[in-house]
Amino acid sequence: MAAKRAMTFGVIVGNRGFFPDELARTGREEIIKVLTEAGAKAIVLDPSESKHGAVETYAESQKCAELFKKHAEEIDGIIITLPNFGEERGIVDAIRLSGLRVPVLVQATPDRSDAMTIEVRRDSFCGKMSCCNNLMQYEIPYSLTTLHTESLTSPEFKADLEWFSQVCRIVKGLKNLRIGAIGARPAAFNTVRYSERILESNGISIEPIDLSEIIGRINRLKDSDSDVEAKLAAIKSYVSTDGVTHEALVKMAKLGTVIEGWMKQTNVTVNAVQCWTSIEEFFGVVPCTIMSMMSNNLIPSACEVDVPGVLSMHMLQLASGTPSALLDWNNNYGSDPNKCVCFHCSNLPKHFFNAAPKMDYQAIIAGTVGKQNTFGTCVGRVKAGAMTYARFSTDDRYGIIRGYVGPAKFTDDPLETFGGAGVCEIPELQKLLRFICREGFEHHVATNFSDVSKAIHEAATRYLGWESNYHPELED
Repeated sequence: MAAKRAMTFGVIVGNRGFFPDELARTGREEIIKVLTEAGAKAIVLDPSESKHGAVETYAESQKCAELFKKHAEEIDGIIITLPNFGEERGIVDAIRLSGLRVPVLVQATPDRSDAMTIEVRRDSFCGKMSCCNNLMQYEIPYSLTTLHTESLTSPEFKADLEWFSQVCRIVKGLKNLRIGAIGARPAAFNTVRYSERILESNGISIEPIDLSEIIGRINRLKDSDSDVEAKLAAIKSYVSTDGVTHEALVKMAKLGTVIEGWMKQTNVTVNAVQCWTSIEEFFGVVPCTIMSMMSNNLIPSACEVDVPGVLSMHMLQLASGTPSALLDWNNNYGSDPNKCVCFHCSNLPKHFFNAAPKMDYQAIIAGTVGKQNTFGTCVGRVKAGAMTYARFSTDDRYGIIRGYVGPAKFTDDPLETFGGAGVCEIPELQKLLRFICREGFEHHVATNFSDVSKAIHEAATRYLGWESNYHPELED
């Protein structure tokens, strides 16, 4: 797995002349120090370019905008820091003139109750409201810190900076996203229908390829091709393959080689694959291990051509920097109303298991297409830990993308079953299940070992313009 990418923030230091200028100078220095310590880069005016490197006048707004334009491809988000009241017009003009459409975080530094003289009083508490009012007037979406005023060196701002970074990664990662749809939607799965047009209107493109083309390209490969041999070695080092025929493993290696080659050729970032049951009947393996390997390497891959499902997986991965999986809301767990079993056959990334998974056959459809044609699943128990779940889908009735998201946890409760499965505990689960059924959402849900639910919700509602319902605060 790759490390999370270092963040770059455009920084606007607010200043207003009849408040202490010294606060703007020290505030600029402090935000740069805090961002640097967090491993982030600050794009901010130099004191030689404006008074204390802050933004107050229209001329300074223009200089800030030009600076941001030069670094437009780098900047993930904008942080407005208010060491004093700040000039709200200068701030919003800088953003408007820059042309950037990135997340914006507004931070205000608190006053000290024992230092409220005219020489040191900040009034950032009040200035933040004026700044936000102007952002609203200019129709610039923005995010707020947890507390109305927060010291830049406080634990609260440290947590807010990480949360805002997650939001920025989601928004930037979905810009011009290309999703590969490999094969046709299985006829038995009306639940994974989606609208390409709605996705396209949100800047997300679908690149389809027929399964016959994939198999045709596979047939042109030789067992001895270097790419096939390299993929075969990667499969054997990734998962235990005891009991699986060499013929089946070579088929998987060729499948993985073709899919990855096609993705590079078409600049596709993530994919959703037809499985049930065409690949098994006409090619002789399941694609689970190949999909598991891609997801584990931060290339999300969903089954049953569930394009919105892989989009949800990708959002979680962008926020957390760790692999995501697509699971079924599958079973009750005894009589506990707040626990359920999440399951898939499985193509879960190795990151999800509490021990090294084993390659096996697909127990559900083996009786239909034959056990020998269903090798390739990654079988194991999902480990315990914090979890975020999310599901976003296209809604043709209203021409929107809508979904739900929330925090949960995987538990270590005993469970004896096949495939990849884990016990999930969610506060007010029955309320969530009622919401899913009432609103007609799919049985698939994207999951991730992280607590990034609030970042997903913020990115979806604030910056992507989607309808997001946050659980357990869902409306009844």
